Amino acid sequence: MLTSATENPFAIITLIAAPAVFTNASSVLALGTGNRLARVVDRTRYLARELHSGSERDESTRLWVNHLSRLEKRGAFLVRAMSFFYGAIGAFSAASLVSILGASLTASKSPFSFTVTEVIGFIAGTVGFIGLVLGCSLLVAETRLALRTVSEEAELAKSWIK
Repeated sequence: MLTSATENPFAIITLIAAPAVFTNASSVLALGTGNRLARVVDRTRYLARELHSGSERDESTRLWVNHLSRLEKRGAFLVRAMSFFYGAIGAFSAASLVSILGASLTASKSPFSFTVTEVIGFIAGTVGFIGLVLGCSLLVAETRLALRTVSEEAELAKSWIK
């Protein structure tokens, strides 16, 4: 049995607000990921210039070459994460729209159309949530690569002091 919006207004608010909050979270993560990608591009260009201009081959040269391949992996992780975040934004936006449509159908006498919008909204929200989780997982992997690079550079710097 369907309940009307006047009987349970919190259900409608939740159906509309939850995707909106997740859309905002995905947008913020996409923006931060774009900034991280720009830093990877800048660092890659810097290392490429350093390697091109350097004449002697030493331990630091080998380290920079390793870092370049790691930067490529980081860039790939970030691009994939951004794709998932943008997909999540679209899915959560679709879930919001479908939720509004479903809310307008609560007063109708057509349980089938209400059920269809309910299922579509749930699928869109689930797709968005999976995209958000996968994007975050890729950011964690990229951060681990970045931390490994920082650790190696710190070790090299410490060896120069000795």
